[in-house]
Amino acid sequence: MTTPPGYDNPRATVTPGGREEAVMAALEIDGLDVHYGGVHALRGLTLTVGEGEVVALLGNNGAGKTTTLSAVSGLVRPSAGTVVFMGRDITRARPEAIVRAGLVHVPEGRRVFSTLTVHENLQLGGHLVRDQAELRRRVERVYALLPRLAERRTQQGGTLSGGEQQMLAIGRALVSGPRLLLLDEPSMGLAPLVVASVMDLIRRINAEGVTVLLVEQNAKAALKIAHRGYVIEDGRCALGGPAAELAGDPRVVEAYLGGARP
Repeated sequence: MTTPPGYDNPRATVTPGGREEAVMAALEIDGLDVHYGGVHALRGLTLTVGEGEVVALLGNNGAGKTTTLSAVSGLVRPSAGTVVFMGRDITRARPEAIVRAGLVHVPEGRRVFSTLTVHENLQLGGHLVRDQAELRRRVERVYALLPRLAERRTQQGGTLSGGEQQMLAIGRALVSGPRLLLLDEPSMGLAPLVVASVMDLIRRINAEGVTVLLVEQNAKAALKIAHRGYVIEDGRCALGGPAAELAGDPRVVEAYLGGARP
C-alpha cells in the first residue's frame, strides 16, 4: 500500500510494559480513482482507518470527501484501486452486502422518513435483521443512548428539529449494528450548541467500540474528537496525521480553522 503524506501508524496503543502495538486496520483505501463522466473526482486516494479510531476527512467543497464515502459504501464504482474492510476486499461489493458486513453510511442531509414516526425510522435501520427480538433490543439500545428520541418515539420524523433529525439518522444507522460508521457532514446547518451535542454523540459511539470515518466541514469540531485526520485536495490525500498535529499545522489552521487553533 502506498503511503499518504504525514502518515505513519494508523494508531498505536501502549501496553503495560511500555511497548507500542499497532491497531488492526478497519478500512484500507489504496490508489482509489473515481470518475463522474469527464470529471476525475478521486485521483489515487490512499488512506487507512484503524479499528477503534475516529478519523476526520477535511477539505473544501468538491475535494472528494463525499465521493470517498460513496465509493467505500458501494454507492459509486471506482475505476481503479481497492477498498478493504476488516481484511475483506469490498471494492466491487453491492451496498447491501457492505451493510451486512458491518459498514454503514449516514449520508449528508439527514434523510429521515418525514411521515414515519421516530420508532418506525429506527426499525427501518434494522431491515436486514431477521430476529425481531434482536431488532427490539437494538432499538432500545439506541433509545438508551439517545433518550430524546425515546421521548419522541411516536412523533413523525419530519416534525423533529434539525438536530433531532441528525440524531435520528445516526440512531437508525446504529440499529444495523455497524463496526464502521461513515458520517457525511453531520453538523451541517446546525446551531453551535447542537453541533457540540452531535460531536459528543459521535465520541460516545466510538467509546462503545464503533470505528468512525467522519467527513466534516467544521474542522475545529472534527479535530477535537478525532484520533487522526486527512486533508483531501483535488481527489488526493494532501496531508495526514494525528488530529492534534493537524490542528497545529499552519496549513490546516489557515485553510480550515479560520486562522485560529481549536
